[in-house]
Amino acid sequence: MTPSQPGPQEPLVFDTGFRAGELPDAVAADGLNAGSDAHYGSPTGEQRRLLSGKALAVLGHRSAVRVTGEDRLTWLHSLLSQDMVSLQPGESRRALLLTAQGRVEFDLHAVAAAESVYLLTDRARAAALAAFLERMRFMLRVAVEDLSSSHAVAGFAALDRLPAAVQEALRLDAVVVFEDPWSQDALGGYAYTTPEAREHLTEADASWSEALVANELLGPLLETAQAAGMSLAGALAVDALRIHALKPRLGAEGDEKAIPHELDLLRTSVHLTKGCYKGQETVARVHNLGHPPRRLALVHLDGSSHTLPAPGSPVFLQGAEDGRPIGALTSVALHEEAGPIGLALLKRSADVGAALSVVDDTVYPAHQLPIVAGDAGSVVGRPKDIGRTRELRRPS
Repeated sequence: MTPSQPGPQEPLVFDTGFRAGELPDAVAADGLNAGSDAHYGSPTGEQRRLLSGKALAVLGHRSAVRVTGEDRLTWLHSLLSQDMVSLQPGESRRALLLTAQGRVEFDLHAVAAAESVYLLTDRARAAALAAFLERMRFMLRVAVEDLSSSHAVAGFAALDRLPAAVQEALRLDAVVVFEDPWSQDALGGYAYTTPEAREHLTEADASWSEALVANELLGPLLETAQAAGMSLAGALAVDALRIHALKPRLGAEGDEKAIPHELDLLRTSVHLTKGCYKGQETVARVHNLGHPPRRLALVHLDGSSHTLPAPGSPVFLQGAEDGRPIGALTSVALHEEAGPIGLALLKRSADVGAALSVVDDTVYPAHQLPIVAGDAGSVVGRPKDIGRTRELRRPS
């Protein structure tokens, strides 16, 4: 059996749920993607099939926390950076849980059902998220459940690209489907996006969805996908599409010091006027009066080398490799069209037009596409036509 032509005689999943490295041709992932398969022999081909709706990715490194109870929306609204009160069943939003200092602690994919809200997060963080929420319940009518042991997550490019039989299986069997609103500016958000990054985001395919399914239904879902001519894609393909779509990831771009402004997350994951939440003071202070100390950039690496630099490699201004680095490479991938690319967190003061070098065992020449503007922040006193803010419109 191969991922492109799996045979029914060999099971796709196991009684206790998906386990990385046990499907035919699978190479288990490590690092942030541990728990998933890295690839099934052709990471770039898997990217193409994902984008065309001909592949699914079993995201063993992803999980979810379920929140139920009458007070769930107002309670989450008070904790998260995003407006949650107006969240409707079937609607997806990005949200952050910040520290008191405004640093990103959890980057959440939130989607509502009729009587629940599901918070999709990395499996390694799900228990900590559930524990924090449990501590914050007090006397409110809410309940919190970590679904890591009972549910699995499958990712795909867009629901409407999948074969009709798979769309129907997801409609019947998926608990929820998160449809990533990344390409749209959220209501109440503010874009620090440069014009170049805005143009790239318009042209790139940023569509992404995650379906939450019970463990026992993952096998039948994959069998349906198999019968419809779909194959499997690994985490390397998923990461390449994420990087090309300029999406930061907690644990990579989002390190222990990251604030939302540095990663252009005010655009998608923060509502600036919704009211109090943990970390709000830092968000408002940097946005109104200060500047984020770092800025996210897409880097296009020289393709003449047969290797890729490791995440964490220092980034220098080209020709100044003996000096101090201006930042670090945070993610890297071989994209099927763009070639070797990565995301990097750079000093805000670094020249946005400068050529770069990424230094690992060798020197990789690179050029940058700034994602966050070098003058981001300090909006007080600016002309009103600078930046992009969308106000919340509550349903009547």
